[in-house]
Amino acid sequence: MAADPLRTETFDLVIIGAGSAGLAAAGAAAEAGVGRILVLEKEDFPGGILLQCVHNGFGLHRYKEELTGPEYAERALIESRKTGIDLRCGAMVLKITPEKEIYYSGEKYGCRRARAKAVICATGADERTRGAIRIPGDRPAGVMTAGLAQHYMNLDGYMVGRRVFILGSGDIGLIMARRVTLEGGKVLGVAELMPYSNGLARNIAQCLNDFDIPLYLSHTVREIRGKKRLEQIVLSQVDGNFAFVPGTEKTFDVDTLLLSVGLIPSNRLLTDLGVRLHPKTGGPIVDETLQTSIPGIFSCGNSLHVHDLADFVSSEGENAGRSAAKYILGEPGTPPGDSPVIRTEPGEGIGYLLPSVLHADRAAEFLLKFRVRKPYRGVVLLLKQNGGLIKKVKKPYLLPAEMENLRLKRDELPEPSGTLTLEVTDE
Repeated sequence: MAADPLRTETFDLVIIGAGSAGLAAAGAAAEAGVGRILVLEKEDFPGGILLQCVHNGFGLHRYKEELTGPEYAERALIESRKTGIDLRCGAMVLKITPEKEIYYSGEKYGCRRARAKAVICATGADERTRGAIRIPGDRPAGVMTAGLAQHYMNLDGYMVGRRVFILGSGDIGLIMARRVTLEGGKVLGVAELMPYSNGLARNIAQCLNDFDIPLYLSHTVREIRGKKRLEQIVLSQVDGNFAFVPGTEKTFDVDTLLLSVGLIPSNRLLTDLGVRLHPKTGGPIVDETLQTSIPGIFSCGNSLHVHDLADFVSSEGENAGRSAAKYILGEPGTPPGDSPVIRTEPGEGIGYLLPSVLHADRAAEFLLKFRVRKPYRGVVLLLKQNGGLIKKVKKPYLLPAEMENLRLKRDELPEPSGTLTLEVTDE
């Protein structure tokens, strides 16, 4: 029998992704007593998307000061390296097996295999492209995602265009509207399919209002025109069913169209592994420990569900790191075995509710995370178990762009199993 040619190493924990979630998970796991920790990052530098986010506004929750993306990434890297983790950049993970074997390759490493007791996936999210939203028309240069434009401008030093239009009011798109303007470009407008913005209120104020950039709500791009380079876009209003409203077409002469139309959790590795995915978020289904449907495989950050703040990504990464440590060290109650299960489901007005599974006998308190389907003012959240009301919380406002948290104590649960629902109702 031929010898296995792959170089194989053994670790307690392997973390895939060295963004804010992965670095925080590594630090928390090490502090909880995990010994050998390997962090694999496909890019040449750790930090993930933070490295191209040169604007400030990061760290207000976590560090109590305002930082740029690279400054936040540097803080996270320094914290994690104090724990002695093994960080390998330029390492592309190719496959994870149910036995927790991780196959990866890179110029520095060749092809290797790592064996682990537990794995944390912190692989981030991908941008939706033109193909994902099916904009008709020509296929010229000058149509790109807002994140790619951010990379071109902030890391590579390329100006993406001089007459720019942005489709989608996601935060990256709003921030790029300001960035292009500050670099001397002209942003003719931002269009949003929904009747409300999908970006944070502060970004609407600082990136659009401060520069008199118009926001077209309930509008979308109907057609793209151009030969080699983008020449025009046709914008149209949509009705409540997202159908084009006749006679509302507007034509803009532009050379660049940036798409800020949402993120999709990047989970190819988990999909190939057979992990069950959440139908709404696109991330894996997890329990209160952030463990997926396969024991010992955990998920956190934007690969679990899309966050609005890096601070919250780091906090979730820490939770995943501590949970993985408990699994590795064999603390009582892990894995759950025959533990009673509570399933969570979004009710009226709720887009999604996480985690999907709770084990009432494993924690004294649970942190529920959710997003609403539309903006609300002066409403009440109703948390129910098996149809009976167990918690009522007043909210002055709720916005789809902002992830919300709701804490639930174990002694508030009347039963150890069943279904937990959250809904929005008028006050």
